[in-house]
This record gives sequence, structure tokens and C-alpha cells, in this order.
Amino acid sequence: MHAWLCSNPVGVEALTWTELPTPEPQSGEVLIEIRAASLNFPDLLIVQNKYQFKPPLPFVPGSEYSGIVRAIGAGVKHLQVGQSVACLSGTGGFATHALAPAQLCMPLPKGFPHADAAAFMMIYATSHHALIDRAALRSGETVLVLGAAGGVGTAAIQIAKAAGARVIAAASTDEKCAVCRAQGADATINYVAQNLRDAIKALTEGRGPNVIYDPVGGDFTEAAFRSIAWRGRHLIVGFAAGPVPSLPMNLTLLKGASIVGVFWGDYAKREPQANAATLKELTEWYASGKIKPVIDRQLPMQELPAAYARMAARDIQGKLVLVNTP
Repeated sequence: MHAWLCSNPVGVEALTWTELPTPEPQSGEVLIEIRAASLNFPDLLIVQNKYQFKPPLPFVPGSEYSGIVRAIGAGVKHLQVGQSVACLSGTGGFATHALAPAQLCMPLPKGFPHADAAAFMMIYATSHHALIDRAALRSGETVLVLGAAGGVGTAAIQIAKAAGARVIAAASTDEKCAVCRAQGADATINYVAQNLRDAIKALTEGRGPNVIYDPVGGDFTEAAFRSIAWRGRHLIVGFAAGPVPSLPMNLTLLKGASIVGVFWGDYAKREPQANAATLKELTEWYASGKIKPVIDRQLPMQELPAAYARMAARDIQGKLVLVNTP
């Protein structure tokens, strides 16, 4: 097998495409022949030693991937050799093969392409947990999605629309705003060219959004929260802009609003039955055409550095997927 090996987490430039022995699965593990892996923001942080999870060195980055089960360890009952699966294991995906805990593998129904499957679990489970579980989104409410042209952003648009909400999508270019409208956004804001607060006020007739989906952070968080509706819910999903913002707490009082943390990874561990029900519903929504990952492009696995460069330049719309040719 081959894998992108990180022996020194000082950045993407330190990764090397390395030939390694193909491992044998131990108890509770499966060996997956990887067909596709998606690039997520934590995959950049982890090779820079900036992510909260710091795996032992050396490690293979790539948190989310899909492929075919080629071998099964003792005690694995729900998977079979030759079965297609998607997996979100935190590391291991940027390779031709990976060992994965069997309980982290989701069997794929027939007709679920590997590229879509590799770009599915993290963004849709995060957005579903945020909007449906944490925000208790109701039909007819208005959702503002920041960073709306990215992976979790496009997933949030689709899920909010599936729940019957009105969606205002905010992104940094007109091209990205067009991507958001193609995913069902009812209105868009270019927050580089427009004043965010003024645009929100105009699009909501001064009422503000009921729910703010915020994977961006930075300066946009306070501007958005100052515009939130009475009893609104501001979902803290991540900090793609870099700086972790601070909010004046008196704003929560004045708005009667809630700041709600969204940590899907811990939710999945702490509430596995609820998470399984989430994934089941999302798979059904995919089969019915309600949701579908936006794939920015597919690149050969050997071109991972170019994929990282596109992410660092904030050029990705939806998800970028790395593929291995069978």
C-alpha cells in the first residue's frame, strides 16, 4: 500500500507519499481499500499540529473516506468482505488502504458512489446535529448560513431547506453566492462586497434570522449575532476564519437569544444511538434526492498537496475529493 505519511507535523510540505506494508486487521477492525477520501478543514490543522486531536507520530492524515472492505478482524459481525463502506476515523484516509474500527464504518446502500460517500458523513451529520438537534429548527423559520459555499455550508443549506426553512446564504464572492443559490438558498449576501448587518436587515425586514449557522468565526460572528431575531439560536460550528471571536454577553440578554455549541464528533461518541438515527435519516434523504454533496472537483490521491493548496487559498466550493483508481 501507499500513504501520505506525516512524520513531523510542521505543514503540508512535510508529507511524503510512502510505500508501507499492508496491515492486517486486529479484533474489531477492518481493512478498507480506499476508493475516495475528502479533504476537511481539520485535515489541514492536524498536519500543522493545530488540531485538538494529536495522533502519535507518524500518522496518515485523512479523516473521511470510502472504499471496499478487504479483510475483517475478529468480532466484526455487521460488515462483510467486498462490502462498500464510508468511514470517519480521524486519520488514515489519504492512502490506498486503511485500518478502521468497524463501529466507525457505515455500510453503503447500492447506488451510493464512493466520491459522494467520502464527502457525506462529516458535513451532513454536523449540519443535521446543528440545525435539527441543537437548534430545533422549525418549518418557516429563517436560517442564515455563514461560509455557505463550503462543505458544511452547502450541507446546511440543503438540510435547512429539507426542514422547510428560508435560507439566507452568506459567502465571500459572487461566484460562491451563485453556488449557494444552486443548492436552494432563497437569498445570498456577498459579505466582502456588502455590509453584513445591513444586508441581513434588508432581507429579513428588520426581524433578523431565527438561526445562525456559523462555521466561520472571526469578525463575522458578532456582526451576525447583533442581527439575530428575538429568541434566536446562534450555532457555533467552527472557526474557519482563524480567530476565535468574543461576544458581549449583554447581547444574549437584549436579544433573548442563545449561543449554542455544536460538536458533532463528541455527540457521536456520547450518544451513538441518536447519531445512528441521524445517519439513517440522512442516508434516506440522499436516496430520495433531498441532499447531495457538492463536489468541487476530484483529484488523484497523489495530488494531495495541490488539494491542500486549494483549501488554503479558500477556493473550494463544497468538498474536494481525492480518488484512487481501482
